[in-house]
Amino acid sequence: VQLQASGGGLVQPGGSLRLSCTASGFTLNTLAIGWFRQAPGTEREGISCISGSDDTTYYPTSVAGRFTISRDNAQNTVYLQMTRLIPEDTGVYYCASAFGCEASMAEFGSWGQGTLVTVSS
Repeated sequence: VQLQASGGGLVQPGGSLRLSCTASGFTLNTLAIGWFRQAPGTEREGISCISGSDDTTYYPTSVAGRFTISRDNAQNTVYLQMTRLIPEDTGVYYCASAFGCEASMAEFGSWGQGTLVTVSS
């Protein structure tokens, strides 16, 4: 059972992208879903999470105000809307699930293949 991230691509600085996280074999609506990214030569970092209990959202300061996480239960999909992208947002983006957004990264599971986002002019 895995999650699948999609929607990445090449975008110019200041542009926008919307990533999707879909699941096969289970529903997402009661799970906390986190988005993570890994830039070349760096460790994976958490960049957003939406709780399974009440859809509370969380962002680090690096993306707050630019990124928005949301879920569409009818589509069994969690989205990450990214705006005002900067080159430092470049990396492979992954989604994963956990019991709650307070979980450590090691406690997130169902990692799938990520999707590459490149912000460059």
